[in-house]
Amino acid sequence: MPGCDVWSCVIGEPNLNELGFKERRVGSVTILDADAQLRIKLRFGGSSVPLADACESLTAAGQTHIVLNLDGVSSLGARSLGELVSAFVAVKDCGGELKIFNLAAPVRQLMRATNLFAVFDLYDSESQAIDSFSISATKAKVTDNAQEPNNE
Repeated sequence: MPGCDVWSCVIGEPNLNELGFKERRVGSVTILDADAQLRIKLRFGGSSVPLADACESLTAAGQTHIVLNLDGVSSLGARSLGELVSAFVAVKDCGGELKIFNLAAPVRQLMRATNLFAVFDLYDSESQAIDSFSISATKAKVTDNAQEPNNE
């Protein structure tokens, strides 16, 4: 899987990434704050990087629980929707999950109209999105245990 080499970045150094973009961490979850063009601001200066590049950098460093804050994004065009889907696929291909929160009403309606509700896990708040990772891990563990053969 391209871009999924966990050893390509130093593991264990908090809030560092090879592209220098801003990120926040809560436990094993990385939070990205997107601007209106779905770009992630750099820590220094006024520049930013595309969402897909930020997600690729995170998964390369072994960070597979990613939440995207769309606060301040009032609308999305076709290009932005394509970038969201591309980022989702890239993260999923590396065994990760990309979840979204803080959708403005027009963005939520667009996600519903394009049926992207079926693709993305969407949440109202950051805490709900973060908590969903522990819930999905618990469900996966229960499913795995249920599929183990009974050797009694």
